[in-house]
Amino acid sequence: MSKTTTGKTPTDAPKGTPEDIPTAGEDQDLGAAGSQLSTAPKEEAPGLPSLGVIGWARWFWRQLTSMRVALLLLLLLSLGAIPGSLIPQEGVDALKVEDFREKHEILGPLYDALGLFHVYSSVWFSAIYILLFVSLIGCIVPRTWQFVGQLRGRPPGAPRRLTRLPAYTTWRTDAEPEQVREAALTLLKKRRFRAHAVGDAVAAEKGYAREVGNLAFHIALIVMLIAFAWGQLFKYEGNKLILEGDGFSNTLTQYDDFKSGNLFDPDHDLAPFSFSLKNFRGTYEATGPNRGTPRVYEAKIDYSEGAYGEEKTTTIKVNEPLEIDGSKVYLVSHGYAPILTVKDAKGNVVMDKEATALLPLDSNVTSSGAVMVRDGYRNAGGEKEQLGFNAFFLPTYGGEGSTMLSTFPALINPMLALSAYHGDLGVDAGFAKSIYQLDKKNLKEFKDSDGELFKKQLKIGETMTLPNGAGTVTFDGVKEWAGFQVTQQPASGWALAGAVAAIFGLAASLFIQRRRVWVRAVRGADGVTVVEMAGLGRSESAKVPEELGDLAAVLYEQAPDTPGTPDTPGTPDTPGTPDTPGTPDTPGTPDTAGAPGAPKNDDDTPDSPDTHVVPAEGAEK
Repeated sequence: MSKTTTGKTPTDAPKGTPEDIPTAGEDQDLGAAGSQLSTAPKEEAPGLPSLGVIGWARWFWRQLTSMRVALLLLLLLSLGAIPGSLIPQEGVDALKVEDFREKHEILGPLYDALGLFHVYSSVWFSAIYILLFVSLIGCIVPRTWQFVGQLRGRPPGAPRRLTRLPAYTTWRTDAEPEQVREAALTLLKKRRFRAHAVGDAVAAEKGYAREVGNLAFHIALIVMLIAFAWGQLFKYEGNKLILEGDGFSNTLTQYDDFKSGNLFDPDHDLAPFSFSLKNFRGTYEATGPNRGTPRVYEAKIDYSEGAYGEEKTTTIKVNEPLEIDGSKVYLVSHGYAPILTVKDAKGNVVMDKEATALLPLDSNVTSSGAVMVRDGYRNAGGEKEQLGFNAFFLPTYGGEGSTMLSTFPALINPMLALSAYHGDLGVDAGFAKSIYQLDKKNLKEFKDSDGELFKKQLKIGETMTLPNGAGTVTFDGVKEWAGFQVTQQPASGWALAGAVAAIFGLAASLFIQRRRVWVRAVRGADGVTVVEMAGLGRSESAKVPEELGDLAAVLYEQAPDTPGTPDTPGTPDTPGTPDTPGTPDTPGTPDTAGAPGAPKNDDDTPDSPDTHVVPAEGAEK
C-alpha cells in the first residue's frame, strides 16, 4: 500500500500531533536537501553596531552586486535614455540644439547644466552605465564559480523524513531493497537525472539548464553592454551627396557631414577606399492607388579598395549596402540637379553647364535649393558681383494653371522656376553657410517691368534673360544624384550575439525547473521492503508531483505492491470501497482527501497504493 502527499514547502506538513513536530536536526536535514538549488548568494543582515569602514564597504559591495540593484540600474538606464530621444542631441543635430537654446531661455541653460543635450556622454548616464556593468560582473562571477562547484559535486542525500517534502509517495513490496535502488538508479539516469546511491537511498537532480540559462542571460547582458560601449566609442557616420559621374574618396574632407565616437581618429581609422557614381536608376508605380511608389532604387558604382586597388563595379540598393573593410556604404536618398549655363552682361560664360543638386520636399520629388555664381560675373556696368537664384524644380509639371508641385517622381515633364538676385552671397565671410539657401542680407532683387521680383519658369533648352542686360541663364538638362551614408559600427555582431543569447538564456531560466528526487528502499520490521519516493523543486510547481508520479508508476511496475500489507505497521487498513476492475491507482497521483485524522478514501485492492494530500501549514485539520 502507499501514500502520496503534495504540499508547498518542506515545512508545509501539519503540526497537530507530536510525531509531526520536527526537531532541530530534522529542519537542518531538510535544509540540506533543498540547498544549492540556486546559485543566488545568501543575504546576510549587517551587524550595524559593529560595522566599521571595511564592514560598510563590504555591505555596499553586497548591495551593488545584488540582482535587485542590477535591475534597478537597468531601469534607470532605460529611463535615462528617454531624454536622448526627446531632446535634440549635439552629436546628432547641432543646429536643432542651437535653435532650442534660442527659443527656450530658461530650459536651455538648465538642460546644459544637466547634460541633456549630450545624454549618452554625460557624467550621470556614464555613471549608471558603469555601475550596472560592475554590478553584473560582481553578481555573475561568484555565481558562476558556485555553479561550477555544484556541477562537480553530487546531489545531497535523502532527508530522514521524506514525508515532509512537497511531493511524496510510498508503498511496500516483496522486492529486495538493493534491487529497488538499482532499478531506481537506472530509471533516473535514463530520464537524464544526475543520480547516485547514498546509503539506503538514491539521490537525483535535474534541470541544471535553468541555472545555465540564468547565467547565460546575465553574461549576455555584459557582452551587450561592452559591445554597445565599444560601438559608441569607435563608430563613425558620414553622409555624401554625389552627382552622376562624380566620385568620392573616404577622407574627412570629402564628407558633407561627419560624426564619430570619442575614441575614433579620422586621420588613421578611416578605411581607405573610393568610388564613383556611374548612374542612378529609379522606377515607380505608374497607375493605381500606389501610383508614384518606388519599385527600384539602385545606384551603379565603380569602387576600389586602398590607394592602388583594382577597380570593381557593383550595384548598391536600398538595404543592400556595399561593405568594404568594416565600413558599409548605404544608399539613403535620391534627387535631381538641374544643369545651367550662366553668361554675364558681355556674353562671357561664368557657369558652364554646371549641375546644382536640389533637395526633395515631398514623395514626388518636388525640389528646392539655391544656385550660386560666386566668381567671374560682371554686371552691365562692368562691376564684379555675385549671382544667386532661388530654384524650384518639378520633375513632372502638371501644365499651365496647375500647382507648383510635381505630380510624379520620374522625369516626365521637368520644369525649373528661378528667381534672381545679385550682390554679395556672403560665402566669403569666413564661416560655414548652407549651400541650399541664399543669404539675402547683402543681395538685391532683380526687378521685372512691374517692379516685382524677377522670376521665370523654364523647360529644358529655354533661356531666361536677366533685366537690364545683366546676362542670361539657360536650362540645359537634368542630372540625378544619390545620397550615400558611410558607417562603421564595430562590435555590432557581438551585440547581436549577446541579444540572441540573452533571449535563449531567459527562456531557459523561465521554463526549466530545477528539481530533486529521492528514492529510499529499506526492509521493514516485518521483513517487507518499504519504498519511499519524494521530490523537491526550487519553486512551487505542479511539475514536481506530476514527474514524481510518472517515475513512481514506472518503478512500481518493477517492484509491485505486496498484497494485504498494512499502510503502517500496527495500523491495519479500514476496508473501503473496492476499485473498479481493471483501473488500478497510479502511484504519485493523489486522491482528494482531508488532513491526517480525517477519513480516507482507501482502496484495499492489492495492486494500487492508497493516497492522501497533506494540507499546507496552518490549514484546518
